[in-house]
Amino acid sequence: MALILFVDDEKSICELLEITFRKEGHRVEVANSVEAARRKLESQIYDIVICDIRMPGASGVDLLKFAKEVAPDCFFLLMTGVPTVETAIAAVNAGADSYVIKDHELMDQLRRTVLRVSENLKLKKEAGYLRREVRRLTGLDNIIGQSSKMRAIFDLIQTVAPQSSRVLITGESGTGKELVARAIHENSARAQAPFITINCGAFPETLLESELFGYMKGAFTGANENRQGLFQAAHGGTLFMDEIGNMTPTMQVKLYRVLQEGKVRPLGSTEEADVDVRVIAATNKELDKEIAEGRFREDLYYRLSVIPMHVPSLRERRDDIPLLTRHFLESFRKAMDKPIRGISPEAMRRLESYDWPGNVRELENTIERAVALETGTQISLGVLPARVGGYETPVLGGGNGAVPVPADGLDFEKQLAETERRYLQAALEAAGGVRTRAAELLKISYRSFRHYAKKHNI
Repeated sequence: MALILFVDDEKSICELLEITFRKEGHRVEVANSVEAARRKLESQIYDIVICDIRMPGASGVDLLKFAKEVAPDCFFLLMTGVPTVETAIAAVNAGADSYVIKDHELMDQLRRTVLRVSENLKLKKEAGYLRREVRRLTGLDNIIGQSSKMRAIFDLIQTVAPQSSRVLITGESGTGKELVARAIHENSARAQAPFITINCGAFPETLLESELFGYMKGAFTGANENRQGLFQAAHGGTLFMDEIGNMTPTMQVKLYRVLQEGKVRPLGSTEEADVDVRVIAATNKELDKEIAEGRFREDLYYRLSVIPMHVPSLRERRDDIPLLTRHFLESFRKAMDKPIRGISPEAMRRLESYDWPGNVRELENTIERAVALETGTQISLGVLPARVGGYETPVLGGGNGAVPVPADGLDFEKQLAETERRYLQAALEAAGGVRTRAAELLKISYRSFRHYAKKHNI
């Protein structure tokens, strides 16, 4: 429902309008002078302002001009009991959104106008919500980080997004290069146009060419219809080309030509088509080294890297590990409906000290695994992978694999309990869920096994 301000020096009309529209569910305020209405407009944002033109002192047109300065988005309707051509012209010139006459149809006119404006407001709010959701899922809100290196990335995204310049994003696998590319697109003037991705390393040369540039019917065996390429599909938007460093020399030449001329020629066609596409490329390779060794064209590199961006590895921004961990933990906890409220200090210390060669993607997978395996209310050291947790993987049948003591120490009693639970789970898996067999594998009585299983909620 709308927030409406009625302005009229006739108190009886204000009272009637207030009662009528409050009954219809709207929030209503009234003012009996332009000066009082100005004070309200300075302290509140109204959806609709309905004002009489003829007021003592300043007029409704004066209030309209003031309202358009302080709240240009509000819908402003002027009323008059003395309709003349001059007042209508003055209302239109001042920017009134609507103009009604105070006669026997006044209430019906106001109802129709308020209903129409309210419906438009609802649609705008829903559209705004959807846009915010899209930006949350694909824009800056989906890149988690508060370290100085990530703040620099956010600032650079905001700076380069409004431009149409090509961007080359470098960084290790799993650092979130595609998320950065999406954020650039979603914060650009091209946000309403397509954002299309392609992994250049996932296609052989001939297939990559047809994917990028399209083909005509009969261009090759199996080409049974004309097909638009990704450059044409992304027209007006953004094409994200991942693993650009894996592109063959021949394809590099063809891509360079498209970037230089802004035209594509589908396979089997003699005609070229203009394309307006912002290309954002990404690679985990050192292109300087690739150029020096003759595997990547220097001219293409300069075409792609108008604006270079480097996404830091996770070990370069360890300050973000707790934040990312909490984000993934909350996401997977909800998805799996687990009563997990947090992570133990020992487990968090291991996460922060681990080097994460797989970067954010590896951390995400680790937390997903931990949430799936954890039976308590807190992520413990024992549900982390051995490479992360810093312990030896339990092996049935004995062995000399001692559990090392981490440099930062550990909770001995808790570690013992976690070790017991890991062995119980491993024995159950090996025994196919048969408890008597699991007890035999652990060389304990069935009664003892039941005791430990109950103790560890297995």
